Amino acid sequence: MKNTPFTQKHIALGAKMAEFAGYNMPISYAGINEEHHTVRMNAGVFDVSHMGEFILKGPDALDLIQRVTSNDASKLTDGKAQYSCLPNATGGIVDDLLVYCIEEGKTYMLVVNASNIEKDWNWISSFNTKNVEMHNISDKTGLLAVQGPKAVQYMQQLTDMDITNLKYYTFVKGTFAGVPNVIVSATGYTGAGGVEIYFEDKDGAGEKIWDEVFRVGGPAGLKPIGLGARDTLRLEMGYALYGNDIDDTTSPLEAGLGWITKFTKDFTARNILEAQKAEGIKRKLVGIEMIDKGIPRHGYKIQNAEGTEIGYVTSGTQAPSLGKAIGTAYIRKDFASEGSDVFIMIRDKAVKAQVVKIPFA
Repeated sequence: MKNTPFTQKHIALGAKMAEFAGYNMPISYAGINEEHHTVRMNAGVFDVSHMGEFILKGPDALDLIQRVTSNDASKLTDGKAQYSCLPNATGGIVDDLLVYCIEEGKTYMLVVNASNIEKDWNWISSFNTKNVEMHNISDKTGLLAVQGPKAVQYMQQLTDMDITNLKYYTFVKGTFAGVPNVIVSATGYTGAGGVEIYFEDKDGAGEKIWDEVFRVGGPAGLKPIGLGARDTLRLEMGYALYGNDIDDTTSPLEAGLGWITKFTKDFTARNILEAQKAEGIKRKLVGIEMIDKGIPRHGYKIQNAEGTEIGYVTSGTQAPSLGKAIGTAYIRKDFASEGSDVFIMIRDKAVKAQVVKIPFA
């Protein structure tokens, strides 16, 4: 297993560790529920250094990004970021990702999922016919996500950059916690506000940043948070998780990602997705809330009242902020309307649930 710049910090703090995407990662410290509430009410620190980062440079960098992503990256100017996906040849999703515009038309950073680093690199490279300069900086890049309503208040103490007024999906670059060339962005995955801190992992930068972050935030209740609470937080917001809610067999239109699928440019599988939009999708990713007792889990089958299979659960949990069991699921379009009753098959028993609006929180 690979380590992050913070692995020894997690172990020293007594975190429950487990393998995730080839990395030794903290799943929880004090417990998922407690950590979840810390982020919703105060602030927490996630080590997400396992994520992948690619730099694309050169006069044709934007053309390559436009060719392989579904969103319109030509709209990006310096200091702005964008959520997007990489469609595959059949209209499925290779990965979802963030595109950061470092220098408009010339330099971009792509942030991809940890489990897909090699896959994404190979996919993008296969379209690089104009010799765009590509650098995989994943192994030398550290990343902390400091999330929660008080996160920015704490982190502003560590930099002269204005992060207090950082708008959603923008970023700044400068000195943070005494470390130069740090990117601080606002592209969070929890719905609780906060920032992400990207830095080059050299000369003890990770340890310095970690220690400074907890020096200013720790006395006020800032705590380290594991991947378990990251999952419950993102699910309450209805944010997709690659491998659960989206994958190579699901289209962005089925997943409710039509808003990042722009037909104003040419991109992989555009014709397939355009036809899908015109004809209408046959299934849809929806929110579900349990009415009867039970927790929906990934892969559970879903039936209608007559016992006909109409879909399957993609993600599910007991939502700490809501005190109820929720999930997301692909369901046949004719049963996907808000308020529709559906039945989750839990241990061969049909348990009643209802289609609800996303986000849940």
